[in-house]
Amino acid sequence: MKIKYDHSFQLPRSVVWKYIKDETVLRNSLPGCRIFEEKSYGNYLAEIDIHLGPIKDVFKLDIRTVEENSSSSYRLFVRGKGNLGEINGSGVLQIKEGQEGTHLSFVSDAEVTGALAMVSKRVLDGSADKSFQSFFQTIEKEIKRKIYLLKRSGR
Repeated sequence: MKIKYDHSFQLPRSVVWKYIKDETVLRNSLPGCRIFEEKSYGNYLAEIDIHLGPIKDVFKLDIRTVEENSSSSYRLFVRGKGNLGEINGSGVLQIKEGQEGTHLSFVSDAEVTGALAMVSKRVLDGSADKSFQSFFQTIEKEIKRKIYLLKRSGR
């Protein structure tokens, strides 16, 4: 399953880069996230509720960030398992300064097995697109909230 998603942030690139891998921002932004912990720099453990049509499951994910190019891109690998299947994938996230903020593009390739693989491609693609849209919109809100709270506290 290949997914491509683009999002424009109304924030400077340096701010987006600073918070795009922040543990709190990510935990609050991932749909269905129960647990999100940074185990070491760029390595995370997550537990996420998955709802795809009639399929509901909890997935434990190992997320590793690799090939980081400061302030512009990184590649990540995701390996996850639930009762109804597994997911293994990789993705590349690129951030570029735009005229009115920051443009982010994300391209991923994932292999899904088990009952998840039996859900039609249309349902998987539609759910993935909505999930990424929600995720990146929420990241932007979380970054703005975090900046507001830092300014309020005088930092």
